[in-house]
Amino acid sequence: MIILEFLKDLFWSSLTILNGASVWLVFSFVLAGFLHEILSPEKFQKILGNKKISSLIKSTISGMLLPICSCGVIPLGISLYYSGAYLGPTLAFMTSTPMINPVAVILCYGLLGKEITIIYVITGFLAPIIIGIIGNTFGGNELKAPGIEEEIERRVLVKDEKTFLEKIKIGMSWSLNDLALVVSKYVILGMVLASIIFNVVPQEFIQKYLGEPTVISLGGVTILAAFMYVCAVGHIPFIAALVASGAAPGIAITFLMAGAATNLPELISLYKIIGKRTAIIYSTVVVGISLIVGYITNIMLMPNFTPVLNFDGVNNSITTANKFMFIAPMWLKYLCSLIIFLFALKSFYKSFNKFLINRRTVKNN
Repeated sequence: MIILEFLKDLFWSSLTILNGASVWLVFSFVLAGFLHEILSPEKFQKILGNKKISSLIKSTISGMLLPICSCGVIPLGISLYYSGAYLGPTLAFMTSTPMINPVAVILCYGLLGKEITIIYVITGFLAPIIIGIIGNTFGGNELKAPGIEEEIERRVLVKDEKTFLEKIKIGMSWSLNDLALVVSKYVILGMVLASIIFNVVPQEFIQKYLGEPTVISLGGVTILAAFMYVCAVGHIPFIAALVASGAAPGIAITFLMAGAATNLPELISLYKIIGKRTAIIYSTVVVGISLIVGYITNIMLMPNFTPVLNFDGVNNSITTANKFMFIAPMWLKYLCSLIIFLFALKSFYKSFNKFLINRRTVKNN
């Protein structure tokens, strides 16, 4: 009975996590497919296929304008990378998109106050650029997608006579039959792992000890935040509750950075689709920056912090944020979750078939 109860809790918590990301994932698959052929690799390489700081700034600002979660940004980031963008701009975009956006800034101001919001905005702009610089510097053979230069040369030599609709069709076929299958498989695996962690460690325990910074170190908070899944703005009320219960302001900054920008599905996808070096750079730099900024906030910037509990200010910020926020109806969340699950199922089936074929080949030889 205990095992069945655990499996039941695991299923529902995994589904809840998937429901939070599935709409943005499906939207990102469609958008990635649309852009794949319309914005050709040669155009991408001119804009983002370099190590210039200007390219990192462009990626960061464009990401800041999209209120998409760290799972939803996976297809877009991978599409950028395999369309000609260097690793630095790709990671800058994938960091800034979930980390900071207009809706999150409004909520942060109302729930956490002006000082934390200023630190959040400055860090949310600088952190993606720092990650981009490190990605460009230490990317190694993962600096650009394999075969991208050959593809650009081929396109330059061969005149592209495809119509707009043909390009859309080709791009959607690539996104839904290739990108979506691979990403969905690793997203499902990551979400199940995240769900196991948070069913083994009760939420009450986590909230209690995150609200007591003297009990658990900022380092532990940072790592925990990096493995949690939160949507682009849904983590802010949770952070506000921690701060109101006595957590130091550095805890808020840590969660605003690491909690939104990383999670297990994203890290697994980066590791499997782009490479080990990329996953290490992304996770360690996000965790490192979150830890450093959180520590500086506690010790130097806000040593005498008082929580913001202005009821009218909070209500006004939530009302304003809701005007900009898209909240998907439950039927759409379940539909998109089913789509992601079917993509993952198809990917697992293809992998299993490939395994059986390879096994037969080895036996016959």
